[in-house]
Amino acid sequence: MYVSPAPPAADLRSADDRDKPSRTDALTSQLADVIGGPVGDHAVIGRVRFWTPMRVMMAFAVVFLAFSWFGKAACIQQTDMDGALGLDWNNGRQYTAMCYSDTVPLYGAERLNEGAFPYKKKWTEFDGNGRPQVRYMEYPVLSGLFQYGGMGIAKAWKQSPLPSALEVVIYFNVVAVLLSMAWLVTIWASALLAGGRRVWDAALIALSPLVLVHAFTNFDALATAFAAGGLLAWARRRPVLAGILLGLGGAAKLYPLLLLGPILMLCLRAERRGEDAQSFGPLGPLRTGGATAAAAVITWLTVNAPIAVLYPNGWREFFRLNTERHADPDSIYNVITSFTGWTGFDGVLDSGETPAILNVVSLLLFAAACAGIGWIGLTAARRPRLAQLAFLVVAAFLLTNKVWSPQYSLWLVPLAVLALPQRRILLAWMTIDALVWVPRMYYYLGTDKKGLPEQWFTGTVILRDLAVIALCILVIRHIYRPAEDPVRRDGIDDPSGGILNHAPDPVHPWLPPLLRPRTPTLVS
Repeated sequence: MYVSPAPPAADLRSADDRDKPSRTDALTSQLADVIGGPVGDHAVIGRVRFWTPMRVMMAFAVVFLAFSWFGKAACIQQTDMDGALGLDWNNGRQYTAMCYSDTVPLYGAERLNEGAFPYKKKWTEFDGNGRPQVRYMEYPVLSGLFQYGGMGIAKAWKQSPLPSALEVVIYFNVVAVLLSMAWLVTIWASALLAGGRRVWDAALIALSPLVLVHAFTNFDALATAFAAGGLLAWARRRPVLAGILLGLGGAAKLYPLLLLGPILMLCLRAERRGEDAQSFGPLGPLRTGGATAAAAVITWLTVNAPIAVLYPNGWREFFRLNTERHADPDSIYNVITSFTGWTGFDGVLDSGETPAILNVVSLLLFAAACAGIGWIGLTAARRPRLAQLAFLVVAAFLLTNKVWSPQYSLWLVPLAVLALPQRRILLAWMTIDALVWVPRMYYYLGTDKKGLPEQWFTGTVILRDLAVIALCILVIRHIYRPAEDPVRRDGIDDPSGGILNHAPDPVHPWLPPLLRPRTPTLVS
């Protein structure tokens, strides 16, 4: 006879429907052996008072963010520079130590060290041909103001009696703390988007190898927080708030605005006419999606308008720079050039010359990809999940764009986890993408300093692109074969779908025959 060491709780309910990774995932099951093995058959799930899944994931995230900071710490070490303190970036140390972060050089390059207000401050730089060019803050408005706020905190810290350091070091640490908070928000929102049944899926966002490398490479965690928050608001059926958050994200980086496309497309498919038009409420799905898009546009304009009116030249700098920017080393266009010697669509260009044909080609390729994704979303037998289409759109943007800065891969992490919660596959892609950082740094070092030839770097870029394409293929497979989608087991429809979750999927939608489901089904 066994006696309980304490009186049993009055409420003995167990969240038995929750996915248990230590039993359902081979990789997690093997890792669980380190801490005593998989969860027991008769364990009561969901009754732990403190170490809830969310708190465990936050603890994981803090540890990984700390390791990410240590990875960048070599680039903020102070040393004696001719009798004065300075940063030790001699002989390409930022590359050999693989600690490079845009935040450090931008503090001086964007004139933040002067206390200048972004978009108002201008300065003159000389291009590769020695021609002068007037420059301003090169980031979208919210990212620029974020940097300005971090600078203000750093300068206030420097003037306080608190332990001090070089101002740029204080600035980096301030930004690192703020970006860490933004990434924690990303994890929190993603865990809620995954739903209570699959809450543990978000653990891979907290434990992503990409976080170790790129959490503090640039300011992209700010945009991921707004994007995840916007999707969560949509899932909670608050379309206007979703639009506001996505609009704020778009004012920080472009990509959160791309998420409006999947929302509108799914609402378009769900729209019903005639006697069933009121089945979604007084607005209907398309008008609800339109409210989200309108809120996003109004929010973006509200944030941008004051800067655009007061400092039009500074506000236009981001758009000018991205228009004139040539293909980055890690774009597919440069990869082709690297291995074939192709001079590009525009031929050999001088510094400052606009790659007009490349701009048009990349835009058309992305538009074609979006059209294909839209066709998949409208014609699949069952309405796809929002996260699936969102991942496909952002992946298509990165693959067709002329710029894929390394930290942009953070955009994909929450969306990939929500779209394709298969841990081994995702971990393989994230590891490949994170390891691209190594040849990238040694390529930037230059062969004259014993760095790597360009093809070593562009070769790993090909592997990363192929990995992302493979993820896209798997997501599309799940769209066409929803029975294989682990999220949609046990009667689950779309945890992030908002008004579309468990909504009727019209057998004969009002769309033209070409855009109707090939094998229509009624989902309820």
